[in-house]
Amino acid sequence: MNTDSHAAHADDHHHGDSHSHGTFSTYMLGFVLSVVLTAIPFWLVMSGALPSKQITALVIMAFAVVQIVVHMVYFLHMSPKSENGWSMMALIFTIVMVVIALSGSLWVMNHLNSNMMPIHQMTGMK
Repeated sequence: MNTDSHAAHADDHHHGDSHSHGTFSTYMLGFVLSVVLTAIPFWLVMSGALPSKQITALVIMAFAVVQIVVHMVYFLHMSPKSENGWSMMALIFTIVMVVIALSGSLWVMNHLNSNMMPIHQMTGMK
């Protein structure tokens, strides 16, 4: 084997690896976005800035979805251009699963609250 065939063989190790692995600045941008997307919901709850609990819950859910997408883009490096679009399919699947999980969690918590803590029935008892 001569040196030309070694050089040609060495180039084969990176075939199909066209997506970005991120840089320090993209990781830092993702980290800062994650901190901001975590701090704002905490501030909303602690300050009571929004007039109702339902609006606060919806805003927090929206921040949760955005934060999951930020993690997928900046830390998992998902984009529609990488791996022939399969990462985009994973993003769509993740968004659907997050919506199901968030709405299901709110539904379960609402029904637990109304069925396990019936204040209207407890006030009539002596």
